Amino acid sequence: MPNSQVLSFVIWIGAMFLMLYFIVFLPEKKRKKSYQSLIDSLKINDEVMTKGGIMGKIVTIKDDYIIIQTGPENVRIKLHKNGIGSVTKKTEEA
Repeated sequence: MPNSQVLSFVIWIGAMFLMLYFIVFLPEKKRKKSYQSLIDSLKINDEVMTKGGIMGKIVTIKDDYIIIQTGPENVRIKLHKNGIGSVTKKTEEA
């Protein structure tokens, strides 16, 4: 293989890795940062939906877990913070 072909092959492989970074890794990094910001901003009385689809209101927040209250009998469920899928209603700060 001539030297110029090796160089162009290396440049082509480098360009592929660069495209992979911008298409896959960079958006994933932004998504993780956004999700961590959501978890860090949780407050008592926020209404949340778990990744399993359970909706409830936060009644207790600890380091790694939260307790949500859900259902007509006000059942309390303890779950890890990473189990939160989304916040459906934020409480207004006074």
